[in-house]
Amino acid sequence: MSPQGAYGTYTQNFQPLVTMGTVQDYLEVRCYVDEILISRLPDKDHIVAKLSIRGTDISVPIIFDRVQPYVSPKIELADQRQERVDVRVLPVLFRFEKKNLNLFPGQLVDVYIGFGSAKASGGSTSGSTETDPTE
Repeated sequence: MSPQGAYGTYTQNFQPLVTMGTVQDYLEVRCYVDEILISRLPDKDHIVAKLSIRGTDISVPIIFDRVQPYVSPKIELADQRQERVDVRVLPVLFRFEKKNLNLFPGQLVDVYIGFGSAKASGGSTSGSTETDPTE
């Protein structure tokens, strides 16, 4: 097995026999919102969010995709001193076009969620997140 797919041992061909998935032009970000901040989340039609890549000044607008409707214990930790580990979180998924960003699945990013239309942002809620490849 290789990143390009599975190879047929019978045919001894170097072309992949099976390729899982295709290259996507977009990535998804799974943002874990603290249970205390869930009540402050805006309605799904009014969510405005942006992604900031850690260690850079790059900021990218992201589009709300969906909420996974189950609050669960926080298992993704970012190794920050002030981070609480005895908290429950709600997964919220956003999507963005990869374009020319040097960003990869699994990389930690910061997401700022605001209120309003796609043009303006009001108050914000932030959370540590991790990028996920879309299926």
